[in-house]
Amino acid sequence: MLRTHTCSELKAGDVTKEVTLCGWVGARRDHGKLIFIDLRDRGGITQIVFIPKESGDAYQKAQELRDEFVLKIRGIVNKRPANNLNQKIPTGEIEIIVKDLEILNSSLTPPFEIKDDLEVTEEMRLKYRYLDLRRRRVLDNFLLRPKMYRVIRSFLDSQGFLECETPILTKSTPEGARDYLVPSRLNPGQFYALPQSPQLFKQILMVSGIEKYYQIAKCFRDEDLRSDRQPEFTQLDLEMSFIQEEDIFFIFERMMQLIFKELKNIDIKIPFPRLSYKESIGKYACDKPDLRKEFNSDFAFVWVVDFPLFKYNQEEQRWESEHHPFTAVADGDIEILEKSPDKVKSRSYDLVLNGTEIGSGSIRIHNQQLQEKIFNIIGIDKEDAYKRFGFLLEAFQYGAPPHGGFAFGIDRLLAIIAGEASIREVIAFPKNQKAFCPLTSAPSNVDKKQLRELGIMLKEGGKNEA
Repeated sequence: MLRTHTCSELKAGDVTKEVTLCGWVGARRDHGKLIFIDLRDRGGITQIVFIPKESGDAYQKAQELRDEFVLKIRGIVNKRPANNLNQKIPTGEIEIIVKDLEILNSSLTPPFEIKDDLEVTEEMRLKYRYLDLRRRRVLDNFLLRPKMYRVIRSFLDSQGFLECETPILTKSTPEGARDYLVPSRLNPGQFYALPQSPQLFKQILMVSGIEKYYQIAKCFRDEDLRSDRQPEFTQLDLEMSFIQEEDIFFIFERMMQLIFKELKNIDIKIPFPRLSYKESIGKYACDKPDLRKEFNSDFAFVWVVDFPLFKYNQEEQRWESEHHPFTAVADGDIEILEKSPDKVKSRSYDLVLNGTEIGSGSIRIHNQQLQEKIFNIIGIDKEDAYKRFGFLLEAFQYGAPPHGGFAFGIDRLLAIIAGEASIREVIAFPKNQKAFCPLTSAPSNVDKKQLRELGIMLKEGGKNEA
């Protein structure tokens, strides 16, 4: 290791120790002949000081130090004078008197200062994201994600769930948002799709007898972007066999309780209130009510249930699924399924937090004949259904158990917990609102040779110039 300690570890009890630290120049202050540097790493800041008589050659080298230079220093831990204590940082009682300095790398002058109270455009921040991530406020948002993952995995493992990975290159089955398509070189003219969710695979895992599945899954949707959407995002995906709605609610309420306790030290009351879709629309004029004032709570959860199974697409003059076509029909409504689709309720449920839908799920259809009937109502005939979903319908013929599941957007929940207005603030390298990455300039042109290998030819007027 290049260092003996990080920049957040040393305390008054370490005085007189010889230590080696590495980090970035966070700030420089010249006081007469003394040079003070705030040395910063991921953990925090340690003040180091260069003194002409004690630092020797290191003092001369320190003359050339500038913001964001990368340093390795060796020195002696010294107790700060009483008038120089800094109670705002863990290392505020000590400083390092530098004996030796190695400049590991220099830095250009950054396009913006590495500080929290920063006024700079989001586009600039995303273009220089590696600098933006050095800011404490931005970094703290990212420390929440691994904490949340640990809570999720520990809790679900204790409940008997198996973590299973599902394919990223899969079959295009568009229903709702557009798919991202990936051409196949080995199968010319054919395409994979990046998954909008692991929906079909997790249902097949239930047919497989897995019974309790979860996955922290990457998902992809080619849709117009808002503050709470990205073309690629992360969700917790979960499915269970032999269950009803209350079993899903019970699992997720306890999980949310643990997440908020571990990440925010806040006690969330369970069970969460329940509202039917009809009640929510009637009382709040929306299906994502913000109940913080009503319940006098920073965080107000509510389950919205009993959604319509279908909605009518006026433009295409057809019925389509309110959520997705694998959602089970509410008890007692199967009899009116075909003659009164507008009156049919579903066994679906959304979890809303502070007026934002953070997750959605349903009890699924596990009967092949009923699934085919639903497809028919939304305009997917038998031939098309088997072309798109044949592997699922075939699996249903081999003893599919009753099952249901839920998924919630990890990025959305993290943004709410972090107090951020946009999920871009909790994603390491997000796209902007045009689905463009300012850091890498993706999407971008590709070499014409690559297109030829894939059997792709751009239409006249296409913009690829590579």
